[in-house]
Amino acid sequence: MNIKGFRRMLVGEKMPDKNDPQYKDRYERDVNVGRKFAKATRIDRMAAKIQDFANRNKILFLVMVFGFVIGTFTFNIYRLAKVYHHGQETKSATEVQDSLLNKRHKDLASPIVEPRQSAQR
Repeated sequence: MNIKGFRRMLVGEKMPDKNDPQYKDRYERDVNVGRKFAKATRIDRMAAKIQDFANRNKILFLVMVFGFVIGTFTFNIYRLAKVYHHGQETKSATEVQDSLLNKRHKDLASPIVEPRQSAQR
């Protein structure tokens, strides 16, 4: 790739204007493809029904939308607080296996007991 390609990749191209004759055909073609896709997947009908509901019930629609946003935000903060207070150290798999082996060896090994010597001196 040449220098111009890198510059275009990093900086990007200028945003085309929809009225610019150079991009007008491309813009119209993209809009038509988007409309065909929306019609095929029936997204346009769903959007129209949502828009109709929002126009009829403005306050309820706003309460639902902002309630969802606030609820999601609250749930995220709850999860952050729960994870923060959990505070457990993470152990690697090697550390877990090593601690289990050490525990097993401590449990299996019986302590060496020296015989008691009687008080015969």
